[in-house]
Amino acid sequence: MSTPPSIRETLAPGTHTFDSDGIAQRYHVHGSGPVCLAHPGGPGIFWDYLRMPALEEHLTMVYVEALGTGESGRLPTHPHGYIRERYSRALQRLIDHLGVPEVYLLGHSHGAFVAAYHALHRPTGLAGVVLYEGAPVTGPEHGTEATRRIQEFAAAHADRPELDEVLAAFAAMQDISSDEQTLSVARGILPSYFADYWGNEQRWARFRAGLRASYISGLDADLSPDLIDDRADLPNLTVPALVIVGRHDVICGPRWGRELHELIPDSRLVVLEHSGHMGHLEEPQRFDSAVREFVFASKE
Repeated sequence: MSTPPSIRETLAPGTHTFDSDGIAQRYHVHGSGPVCLAHPGGPGIFWDYLRMPALEEHLTMVYVEALGTGESGRLPTHPHGYIRERYSRALQRLIDHLGVPEVYLLGHSHGAFVAAYHALHRPTGLAGVVLYEGAPVTGPEHGTEATRRIQEFAAAHADRPELDEVLAAFAAMQDISSDEQTLSVARGILPSYFADYWGNEQRWARFRAGLRASYISGLDADLSPDLIDDRADLPNLTVPALVIVGRHDVICGPRWGRELHELIPDSRLVVLEHSGHMGHLEEPQRFDSAVREFVFASKE
């Protein structure tokens, strides 16, 4: 029988891969301090857009390369079957592999839905959860709110010649069936994910060009949708929670941040006034200080 790796080995800076229920799980370690797992969005967006160098000065950031993306393994049912329960099991395998007594869990966008699920169903060993640009529901109600916010974005930028391309990318979302289409749509809609993309286009265009993605259907293995409604469960959340939302986010905007905050007992809410969906890039100092204060206050 092989000897389990030590914490020094599992949390050594750099890239790691281990066997998780027969599937390769890759993760990336940067920084030092309390351990915080970061789960990316999409589903299907590669992990590296979520790098948080300022937090790495205070926390050991463990960036999850989610199953189905990058060098992590694919499910036999790929691109289907990547429901929250499957991602949560993978997170638990990673936490067990790291061997630390407690971790913080930060989920962005779709990753926030995963983080909420994990905190509700596998809270043991979680010191806290950061729900960053999440919501308590998906489905028609969430879609209606997103449509309203996108219409507001379009009205505010009606003079931009690039607007038609952004709206066309949103329209193409329903027909995605390949990695290439996923990446095209992700890059196409990206200007709407910033509070002022065109005001700093040179910087954000580089970020846009570096974005990578894989096609994940959002359906279970039996092709049923993984619809979410956590409203009945969130009042029972026992893990300390921080909710972060950008004032100008079109997908998981302030309405949902407020609702998460109201549903979760004793949660903290931080609204980034000058951010869209990418507050860790748009307001990094405010974002980083909010996460740090949450982590170190919970350790007092």
